[in-house]
Amino acid sequence: MSFSFRIEATDGAARTGEIATAHGVVRTPAFMPVGTQGAMKGVHWRDVKASGADIVLANTYHLMLRPGAERIAALGGLHAFIGWPHPILTDSGGFQVMSLSPLRKVTEEGVVFRSHLDGATVSLTPERAIEMQCLFGSDIMMQLDECISLPQPREELERAMRLSLAWAERSKRAFEAERSSRLSLGASAPSPRLRGEGRGEEQPPQDASPVSPCGGCPSPGLSPQRAGRGDGGALFGIVQGGDDRELRAISARALTDIGFDGYAIGGLAVGEPQDAMLDVVAAVAPLLPADRPRYLMGVGTPDDIIEAVARGIDMFDCVLPTRNGRHGLVYTRFGPINLRNARHAADPRPLDPQSRCPAARDYARAYLHHLTKANEMLGAMLLSEINLHYYQDLMHGIRAAIAAGRFAEFCAATKEGWAKGDVGAL
Repeated sequence: MSFSFRIEATDGAARTGEIATAHGVVRTPAFMPVGTQGAMKGVHWRDVKASGADIVLANTYHLMLRPGAERIAALGGLHAFIGWPHPILTDSGGFQVMSLSPLRKVTEEGVVFRSHLDGATVSLTPERAIEMQCLFGSDIMMQLDECISLPQPREELERAMRLSLAWAERSKRAFEAERSSRLSLGASAPSPRLRGEGRGEEQPPQDASPVSPCGGCPSPGLSPQRAGRGDGGALFGIVQGGDDRELRAISARALTDIGFDGYAIGGLAVGEPQDAMLDVVAAVAPLLPADRPRYLMGVGTPDDIIEAVARGIDMFDCVLPTRNGRHGLVYTRFGPINLRNARHAADPRPLDPQSRCPAARDYARAYLHHLTKANEMLGAMLLSEINLHYYQDLMHGIRAAIAAGRFAEFCAATKEGWAKGDVGAL
């Protein structure tokens, strides 16, 4: 088993530590940039790493549709395929149960989707979700769950929570079966066949040896015998129950009884106010095993992250840094700044001369404003890079403050900087 977690320091409920995986160490609390389809929109992997990220997230549903789990496995697994040799967490597709609700049908067996790409019918079960994540070689895999929007009647919250628990049990059994298969087959395991192989469908080349775009990552096609076998990845369960604390407690205790390598709190940041989200986090986190990582899925803003860390959360992911960067919004120590605002049009000053990020430090606000208003691709790239750096700098500051026993002071100083706002206009 190549997955482990240790806590190095605590400050109140806040914790800092390390998750060890087959592809490297993840410092916690950690923020995972989201590369849904195996790519960070507008940002090169080397820039993601330069921002300070230890781990990224990819999505099983989208990779299932294109290019396909078997194809990725045949090309050496997800790390080699995308050129990211560091830890990867893959979501199971549970969020798409909510976000693509007009295109799916949920049953006890699983979810049947009508592909948003070509209308084809595709089935996603707990077992298939685990199989695909094993084919990817994911360092951290997620159980399949049903994520629903809020608010909802209690009856609907309980139905989805209990269905997610049933799927958690099936996911755990499938994961243990895959692990046993890996152990018994070892390095001699054959490369997985692509679906449709032998029926005249085009297969990816097995003799290509492209140069890795992110130094140190094995190139696709070099080690097909390892494809889909993984290196002892971990499986996380997902607590559901909406904003109902009683249902959340039932879910948390049941998942703990099943036993997972880590535990996620899902089904939040889906329409509820921040105080409702934090109330759920505060109620659930103490119910989860203290010696396992705690992951708050889909969260969030810098303030959300600080508040959730204060309540015992170790891991986060969100599309906000890159999505908002593509729309002209940057996160800084002065708070969020809208670079579409005309006040920046003639401002020669950098966004933040103290930033680690070259884009924030070296380019004039006027230029970043121009790129944004002109919808130039470079503008989206630079602003996304600035945001990724800010999020990782925030996580670095959080970890250092917890280790020093000064987390409350760090939070107060950070929020004071946000409250003061941006520098005055020229």
